[in-house]
Amino acid sequence: MVARKAARKMNNKNNTEQRKATAKKATEAAVQSAEEVVMATEEETVEEKAVETVEKKDAVEEKKTEEKKVVKKAAPKKEMKTSVVVEYKGKQVEEKEMIAAVKKAWTKSGRRIGEIKTMTLYAKPEENAVYYVINGIDTGAVPF
Repeated sequence: MVARKAARKMNNKNNTEQRKATAKKATEAAVQSAEEVVMATEEETVEEKAVETVEKKDAVEEKKTEEKKVVKKAAPKKEMKTSVVVEYKGKQVEEKEMIAAVKKAWTKSGRRIGEIKTMTLYAKPEENAVYYVINGIDTGAVPF
């Protein structure tokens, strides 16, 4: 009987050790499996972020391309160069000469050229004069 009890104790002891070893192996396997899941999740997250970044970059590039297209459509056309010459009794006066004379008269009156927003000129060759209206209010005349 004593031998049987001793055999049972030994058997129980071996079973306990086997159970502990099995439990330890199962725990290690679970930890490894959990680590693999975490790694896979991290890889998926990194991949998702990379995909999002690429998508955002593509969207920004598309937006820039659209903006460039819009800018190209809004480009102003080249204006035609013009020149005005008033001729009367063999005397010629160009538009730029008339404008320069009006600006000179404007600055002699103590004002700045930067104050001029609009300038309307009226050439009267029979009087040898250019009449002007500046900013819709101020008027004057300069000789040819």
